[in-house]
Amino acid sequence: MPSNEILRSEEPVPPVEPQRPTLPFALRWLTYLLLLPLLALATAFFGSISLVVGIWDSSGRQQHFIARAWARFLLRLTLSPVTVEGLEKLQPLRREGSRRPLAVYASNHLSYYDTPMLFAKLPFQFRILAKASLWKLPFIGWYLNRSGQVPIDQSSARAGVASLMRGVKTLEAGLPLVIFPEGGRSANGELKSMVAGGAWMAIKAQVPLVPLTLIGTYELLPIHTYVMRPRPLKLIVGDPIPTTGLATRDAEALTNRLRSVIHETYIANHG
Repeated sequence: MPSNEILRSEEPVPPVEPQRPTLPFALRWLTYLLLLPLLALATAFFGSISLVVGIWDSSGRQQHFIARAWARFLLRLTLSPVTVEGLEKLQPLRREGSRRPLAVYASNHLSYYDTPMLFAKLPFQFRILAKASLWKLPFIGWYLNRSGQVPIDQSSARAGVASLMRGVKTLEAGLPLVIFPEGGRSANGELKSMVAGGAWMAIKAQVPLVPLTLIGTYELLPIHTYVMRPRPLKLIVGDPIPTTGLATRDAEALTNRLRSVIHETYIANHG
């Protein structure tokens, strides 16, 4: 049998960017002159309201409500119909006395519009993980801190573990977490490798890991582009993956299972 070294190409082949269709002139200028300015104004408007509300709302509940309103407005700007499948799978995750289906929700990351999709279409309070450097930015850092989001510091292994433990404490307080385990948006629409932090937190808190698959957001607004391409969008909630009895050493295997589910779902539903 040939070895892996023999099968490996001598020169790595760079990923090929998918060819993007030329857009009608009217659609391009509709985006430039109307949709993008409205997006920026809406973000500033709802962000300002959220900052004011954050003066008295340290729990983040009211700020999450404002974030949902912002997200729904941004989705309307896309001129794209949105379908959600699988929300019924979350009902068993609701603990007694709480309407929140407690879990770590892990999504693929294709576009700027992924975050509005999740805020608009997941019908419960949750918190997100974001880079710790954002906490140092004026206004943005204040919002993230007051709304209870979880900073991730990757400057060292110790800081990384401390960040993950903050996520675990958020889960133990009864708040679901939403993460993008790829760490950043896809450059070509294909699923990237995933880090195991989300699975580690789910195992540590003994809550399920729920795969979320976003479809259509890459084509709607690819990375480094500024023209919307309206199309049907879809959010598919996968079967929760239990973590009962698992140890943190199983996080890598659990992450591989998560990635396989999201990849298979995306391939099966992406036209």
